[in-house]
Parts: sequence; structure tokens; C-alpha cells
Amino acid sequence: MQIGDVKVRVTAVTVVVFLFFIALIAAYVFTTGNVYALYWAVPSAVMLLLIPMALNYMSQKQYASLVPMYEAEAKNARIREINLNKLGEPVRIKGVVERVYFQFLNRPQYLVADRTGEISVKMFTSPAEDVQKGDVVEVLGTVVKRYIMTGDAVVNCVSIRKIKNDQ
Repeated sequence: MQIGDVKVRVTAVTVVVFLFFIALIAAYVFTTGNVYALYWAVPSAVMLLLIPMALNYMSQKQYASLVPMYEAEAKNARIREINLNKLGEPVRIKGVVERVYFQFLNRPQYLVADRTGEISVKMFTSPAEDVQKGDVVEVLGTVVKRYIMTGDAVVNCVSIRKIKNDQ
């Protein structure tokens, strides 16, 4: 679904949970004959779809508002150069997507590689474009630790977009 310039996505998990509760509601109504339960049950089930959609919309909007700042401030970096000494710095990397994880949760993680190495790129909302394995991409983000207190450097992605293969 498109709202303005933001593409709102509902995860497969959300749809399965919604359908599960609709089936429970239908089973309850058919076995008990209590149609009055529909007054609260159906709106509650609809909220199982609307709340994740609203949260996705808000995070998409927030990330989109950050892109101009990152485009202006991010420095081009080769993946080999990204380490814990660059924590908190905005970076721009270009590379090939080698793996995609957790796309079904709207929290995708990518393994992006250039000729100097590979790095994990984490995004906490669904990207504006559908990025798949083998795509050549430009990533804008901030260098962070993999885990809150420990771990190697990863990129907290604000924007990932496909580019032509001109590396």
C-alpha cells in the first residue's frame, strides 16, 4: 500500500496472526452462536493489521526525512575502512548484496561486499526499494557496534538503494 511517498508494508507474520484470530473469532461465533462477540472481536482483529501498518508508516517517514542529511554528511568509505574507530560516523558504501536476512519481518539485514571486504548492514524498517541478493547498492548509514556493548562494526542503515553496476 502506498501512502503519499511512503510504501507501507505488512509482514507475512502479521497477516498470519490476523488470519489466525479471524479463524478463532469465526469458530467461537459458529460454536456458541454469540454474535455480540463480533462487536469487540472484529475491531480488535483489524487493529492487529492497522497498528503494524501505522508503525511501519511512521518509521518509513522518519527514515525518509533523514536521507537528505545523510546524503550531505556521509563520507564515501570502502568496507575495509569501517571499524570501531568510526563509531557514530555517517558513511556511504557501495557494494553487492551477498545475503538478505529477516526481510519477512520488515527488519532486513544485508551482507554487503565490495572488493575490500564485507559488512553487515542492518535496517530497522523496510527499505523503499525491494533489494535482493546480487543487487548492486548504495548504503547510507551510521557505524555502530553489532551488539549494544560489544561486537564488530556494522552499518545501521538509513537508506539502501539499487545503483547501476559501475564499481
